[in-house]
Amino acid sequence: MRSRAAPWSLLGLAVLLALPWLLPQLLPQGQAQFWTASILGRAIVFGIIAMSLTFLATYGGFVSLAQMMIAGIAGYTLAIFVEGAVPRVVGLLGYGVAIPLALLAATAMGILVGAISLRSRDIYLLMITLALGMGVFRFIETNIAWFNGYEGIRNVVGPSLFGLDFRNALVFYHAALGTAALLYFGILYLVKTPFGLVLQGIRDNPRRVAALGYAVGLHRIAAFGVAGFIAGCGGVLSTIYNIGISPGSIGLGATVNILIMSVIGGLGHPIGAFIGSLIFTVLDTFAATIYDRDRFNTLIGLAFLAIVLVSPDGAIGVGARLRRLLTAQPRPASRVCGEVRSRPPSTRTAKEEPP
Repeated sequence: MRSRAAPWSLLGLAVLLALPWLLPQLLPQGQAQFWTASILGRAIVFGIIAMSLTFLATYGGFVSLAQMMIAGIAGYTLAIFVEGAVPRVVGLLGYGVAIPLALLAATAMGILVGAISLRSRDIYLLMITLALGMGVFRFIETNIAWFNGYEGIRNVVGPSLFGLDFRNALVFYHAALGTAALLYFGILYLVKTPFGLVLQGIRDNPRRVAALGYAVGLHRIAAFGVAGFIAGCGGVLSTIYNIGISPGSIGLGATVNILIMSVIGGLGHPIGAFIGSLIFTVLDTFAATIYDRDRFNTLIGLAFLAIVLVSPDGAIGVGARLRRLLTAQPRPASRVCGEVRSRPPSTRTAKEEPP
């Protein structure tokens, strides 16, 4: 499945690039803009954060519940240092400097999370990363001087790109899509490099990789740093999308949502993060129409159970199974009318051997 991922990914990217221009031909202008900004754009942003978790799970073999918190670190760093945010905390930098600083902060936090959780595995890794995420969330929630407590920081409107307002739905959509594409294909390249191959070896058998002379711990920490950078890109875009950031955006609910997106889409490939985020966003947006807005958790829970029970690999697993069914070659008919039915050679008796 992974060897065939690149052509399908390019086809999907082409479709996503064309969608904002195709939707106005199919829907009224208001609905087309709503789908572009509030559904597709939002799904891409949260798909980037979910992809940071999927990267660790797919190629490193460990699941981190701190990715939403790391994205929040990037968002808060941007909001604190950028000019024009309300309330002003530092506010001395333009977006051209504040955004790289935010990505650097997220990468550093990812490395720190990796170093703290270096010796943990499985459920213990989940718990320690969740504890780190919730600890940072509580600290931000109660800190007024730097993070403005419960209210958060507002008016983070984003930069201008080539003279175009970043608040424009098409501009933001294409900027988010371009960022997602670069990160996605960057991951596909990275996992084929020596670093990526060693990381996959650590996933399969860390003792054997250590016996070959590789530093298992350093590779794990570096993987968390890469995942932190990816989550930071999503955190910056999410902050601009929401025109600010508050503690609720990195709380327990947001953390669990990122995990649900990753599992629904499938942890077997980075593309699953975007599939899962799109499913989640559609259900979240139309929950009131489909069932009941107050019962959204029930609705997403039922969708989660249905997908996981049908395919433990998530939505990409369902797609792979359908493709195998459609491309499966029919078996040749068994010979009858006095001829011997074909069997594997190991199951034939002496009387059935051909003369």
